Amino acid sequence: MQPNNNQPRDTGPSGPVIVAAAGAVWWYQQQLLPVSPGTTNHVRLTIEAGTSPNAIGEQLKAEGLIRSKTAFSVYTKLSSTESTLKAGIYNLAPSESMQEIVDHLVSGKQDTFSMTFLPGDTLANNRKKLIDVGYSADEVDAALSKTYSRPLFAGKPASADLEGYIYGETYEFDSAAGVEAILNRTFDEYEKAITQNDLVNGFKKQGLTLYEGITLASIIQREVRGDEDERQVAKVFLNRLELNMSLGSDVTYQYAAKKMGVDPTPLLESPYNTRKYTGLPPGPISAPGIGALKAVANPGNNNYLFFLSGDDDVTYFATTDAEHQRNIVNHCKAKCLIN
Repeated sequence: MQPNNNQPRDTGPSGPVIVAAAGAVWWYQQQLLPVSPGTTNHVRLTIEAGTSPNAIGEQLKAEGLIRSKTAFSVYTKLSSTESTLKAGIYNLAPSESMQEIVDHLVSGKQDTFSMTFLPGDTLANNRKKLIDVGYSADEVDAALSKTYSRPLFAGKPASADLEGYIYGETYEFDSAAGVEAILNRTFDEYEKAITQNDLVNGFKKQGLTLYEGITLASIIQREVRGDEDERQVAKVFLNRLELNMSLGSDVTYQYAAKKMGVDPTPLLESPYNTRKYTGLPPGPISAPGIGALKAVANPGNNNYLFFLSGDDDVTYFATTDAEHQRNIVNHCKAKCLIN
């Protein structure tokens, strides 16, 4: 029998169907890519025991860690990982791909992460660091506003915040650590440094309490670098305090201006402005490093009342204002034009 050439032939999927399938594949592949490839931020994610795969996908999408919970569901089914996602506390990043995040959750490995707090940094910057590693602003603010009863805070007014008290160091933490645990770890290191270097007695010899010593060290930390310069500048400030002169430190009104959200000026009305008011400011302006702390406890031996950082980054000292003005003319043509 001859074939009926009039019968329709099965030519496979039509053009629109092929295009739609190709589009679906392309879409799916795009959803597997990281949400934010370049970011260094992390999200602290807690997956409770018994959480369904669908609910895990919703959590990941809500936290901005995956592009699509539908793609997450498809991927875990295709990779046979849907039933092996484990509960735990994870430190995940939007820079991770879908595969990396799923592998992370399948392993169930409790993360550790490192945090570096820098000497000279402010409380505002450290708050941002804590949020950037995945803690919520509410959790961070609650921990920062809590009252801590420790030897470190001897003499600290109840109304003062934690400015100056997050000790600069690199720390390793378990992902289960809360913000309070992180802060207490930095306090531990601070107290260890204070004890090992006998700072309380050193400050006392200079007529300062622990709180006052930390406050002065925080100014020195922002003014100069290097052990010897820090010791000599500490003595300059102590000399001025003894004579009831203003400290005249530019970094104090600059700190106050930033905190107030205004332009820095030596005329700024703030108790932190040591160009305008005598004595120490109400509290620290940064987290002092061990060098600045030791400098206050064991200052240099001089009778200087002035110093400046020259354009060549050398610190120049003077005993009189006339000598100081000559140092400005001779060594500070650029830097001294900046308020």
